[in-house]
Amino acid sequence: MFKNGLRSSLPHTNMLDTLLSGFTSRLRSRSDVLWLDLGEFNSLASRSGQDHWQDHGLGLLRTILHRRGIQTDLLSTRAFDSWAGFERRVSGYSTLLMNVRSYTFPIACEAAALFKKANPGGKVLTGGIHATVAPQEMERVADFDYICRGDGEGIIVDLVQNPGAFPRVFDGKAAPSMAEWPDVDRTLWPKPIGLKNRLRSAWPLEPQCGWDPGPVATVLTSRVCPWKCSFCNELSYISNIKRKSVDQVIDELNAVDEKYGPIGSVVIHDSMFFMQPNWLREWLEKYPRRARAVWPYWAAARADTLRQWPDLFERLVRETRWSHVSVGFEAGSDRMLRVLNKECTETDNYFAIQLLNRIGDDIERSGITPPKFYSNIMIGIPGETREDVFRTMRMVKLMKRKIISLAYYAPYPGSALGNQLIAEGKSLMTQDNYHRYPGVEKVKGVDYRFLADVVAGAYDDEIERGLDEYVGRQEAALASGAGLARAR
Repeated sequence: MFKNGLRSSLPHTNMLDTLLSGFTSRLRSRSDVLWLDLGEFNSLASRSGQDHWQDHGLGLLRTILHRRGIQTDLLSTRAFDSWAGFERRVSGYSTLLMNVRSYTFPIACEAAALFKKANPGGKVLTGGIHATVAPQEMERVADFDYICRGDGEGIIVDLVQNPGAFPRVFDGKAAPSMAEWPDVDRTLWPKPIGLKNRLRSAWPLEPQCGWDPGPVATVLTSRVCPWKCSFCNELSYISNIKRKSVDQVIDELNAVDEKYGPIGSVVIHDSMFFMQPNWLREWLEKYPRRARAVWPYWAAARADTLRQWPDLFERLVRETRWSHVSVGFEAGSDRMLRVLNKECTETDNYFAIQLLNRIGDDIERSGITPPKFYSNIMIGIPGETREDVFRTMRMVKLMKRKIISLAYYAPYPGSALGNQLIAEGKSLMTQDNYHRYPGVEKVKGVDYRFLADVVAGAYDDEIERGLDEYVGRQEAALASGAGLARAR
């Protein structure tokens, strides 16, 4: 619905924060309904761009409520440096709303308990991805009075106005099309904290995060990836509603630039941007012509769609400033790609890498900044052999101009493979460590010491020795037309 556990071990609130929170708690709020933005303590005081990224689910649903005359106040755990002072800030509210993701689930539990302590008769309304994929974990939390599974835009007004009309656990309701969503009122997002942060921020735009220039406008053009990878498969729990029109996306960006800009770059948060060729051709035609500026942007693609429509992809890169191409290659081994139900082959991956390498080389020769890969890579997949890992790392070595996001496979609830491993008792993940990053073991039976050595470079010589054979095999497959997955 509303799209690292933090406990009392974190630093205590300093004296100034205590004084400020005591003062602001005396300020009269506009509403008795509180929306709580969830995230790591103090991250709105950091300088990291991604720490300041905003929740479009929160923005959309607060926008819908406010347009219907239902005002909500806003707090963010990202604006606190501990739970101290938080209880004083939530006193006096009748309703708490939270969008719970798996990695914010422990924070939501603590926040709900403190809210109930401060407001014994208050109601806690929850939704989000974790409520959708792991409702049984949500149901075990007595402080969660109402739990929405799925989409919230169709029920949020009724829920806030009359929560007693709903059962404790219920299904949400999606809009038929994203075209029916209002543009997010970005001033309903939390602000950065600290005088220096506020002075240098372009809020409600978001800061530069290491990709293209800031400030950044984040947008959605579509909501769900239609593929059914076994490690994700969001199509099984998120409604695949109709995509926004190209004109609607460009109009939104133009309005944001005019009101809050200038925009430095754009991040298109779609799970999958490079799909639906007719939509992409319209974007190719209209974005350079109708946008107030041809802002560089980050967006996601798949290796098989790049191989299916390479000419369209190249034109988009060259003519619309698609500067960071995010591809979830995941693995460089056909065996592991099949385990992940990726519906791509290692030859698809190789083709996509060579395609962007070639385009980048040509653009760079013209004296223009070339496009980069932003790529998700996964190791530690159940059943993976050492050779499978080496093949994946050889694939990574072939990429030029790359930004790699390396992950250990994580058995998330809601995914087919994750649910299987959880049911078999092989998952090592708990509600306090729902994340995919290296450093924490995720699955029983995986040799994490070997994986750590691979990441540290201990096997680089062996990986290099097999590189020529890997390239030769892929070139032969391309020449024969083999290894071609069918894109949707």
